Formats: sequence, C-alpha cells, structure tokens
Amino acid sequence: MILPEPIQNLITAFERLPGIGPKSASRLAFYLLRAPEDVARSLAEALLAFKEQTTFCPNCFNIMLAGRERCEICDSRVRDDSIICVVEEPLDVIAIERIGAYQGQYHVLHGVLSPIEGIGPDDLKIKPLLLRVAQGSAKEIILATNPSMEGDATALYLRQQLQQYGVHVTRLARGLPVGGDLEYADQNTLLRAISGRQEMN
Repeated sequence: MILPEPIQNLITAFERLPGIGPKSASRLAFYLLRAPEDVARSLAEALLAFKEQTTFCPNCFNIMLAGRERCEICDSRVRDDSIICVVEEPLDVIAIERIGAYQGQYHVLHGVLSPIEGIGPDDLKIKPLLLRVAQGSAKEIILATNPSMEGDATALYLRQQLQQYGVHVTRLARGLPVGGDLEYADQNTLLRAISGRQEMN
C-alpha cells in the first residue's frame, strides 16, 4: 500500500528515534492521525520548545535551560566542587540525583568509546573533563560509566588520562542486586561481587 507522503514522512521521522522500529513508527503515526488535532499540535509545540529552550551546560555538558551561563548543579553553592561524577548521558545524572545522596558535581561524556562504531576520545567530552580537572579543585573523580565492555573501556581510558593530575579516581561498585538470588546471577556479576567483597562491620 502506498501511503500519502505526509504520513510516510512522519513514519520515517519516528523511525530515526532510538528504539522505534517500522511497526512502532507506523503505530505512532496512525495514532496521531486518529487523535484530536490538539494532541498532534501540543506534541509539535513541545518538540519545538524543547529544541529552542534547552541546551548543554558549557561546564559539565548536562542539559539546562537556554539563556543560562551554567546549569543549576554547576551554579549551586551547596554542591561539593571537589568531587566530579563522570557519566555517559544526561539521563544518568537524573538517575543519580533521584537517590538524593550524592552532593558533588557531574561531567557528562555524551557516549562511550566504541571503536566498532568509530567513536574515539575526540568524539566525547573527555578533553573538557581533563581541562576542568587541571584547572579546578577536584580531588576525586567517580567513573560512573555503565558496566559494559564500552563503559569499562571508557573508564580505563579515563583513569589513565587522569593519573597525571594526581586526583583520586574511583569506580561505582558492582555486584549482586539487593533481593537477588545467587542461582540467577550471571558469572560476570558473581565475579565482580566476589572481587569487590567488603569487610562486615
């Protein structure tokens, strides 16, 4: 079936989004076709406003409202400037902030090293991090990249690059989830849990 061009264009646009395949893109497009006009209009307005009114912080590269010099976290006087938590994406900042226990600063890399996909150090926000550490008062860098091959490779690369600045480099602890059963844990999780075992106090 040949679809009218506007519908096909919308399906193609949805397919460009991560995690949206041809079927999901078609479902979304046909939902909007049947939905009241205000639903499509509010979606279009929200997308335009999102692109016009948000940008990245020039200091930590987290998302912020356009027009500000720095994001709220970088500007906060109650945050600890001596600790920088390095994450892959802005969504990781949101996840850590949700627990309410971390009061340091952040640095968002906007990805991980992936030679297979052609992503090298120059494609990430690594140079600004090194410059920030060299010029700032950071004493500890927490490497909070995901526990994947790419995340581990990125953390290893960052640790090597940060050695010259004499800062304390730490990595998020990994192991068994609370409430998990040993019999269902994979080998890597068990290995990391055993390697990272702690003293019982």
